[in-house]
Amino acid sequence: MSVVVRVSILRCKPEDFAQLREMMMAALAPLEPGIGKMPGFVHFYAGADEASSSLSNVSIWTSFETAKQLDTYQPMLDLGREFVAKGANFERPVMNYTTLWEMPK
Repeated sequence: MSVVVRVSILRCKPEDFAQLREMMMAALAPLEPGIGKMPGFVHFYAGADEASSSLSNVSIWTSFETAKQLDTYQPMLDLGREFVAKGANFERPVMNYTTLWEMPK
């Protein structure tokens, strides 16, 4: 099955990382109910890399069109503004990768 991998990267100053990491951990609660019901949604990961002062959202979708739903998902947009207010810088545009191959476990 070919899927789309959506990747959003947030970078910040090292001194802002701990607070933004906590905010990312708390973001599951407002995002999960709506994203989990979206057509084409497969999986979602949030990650943190303290060494690079960055956080990531990586989600898996059945198509480019379904992945693009997050571009207008209001709870995601609202949280994005909160992150920016606390020092986050988002890489733009958000990347939506069509898969070239897959390595099963």
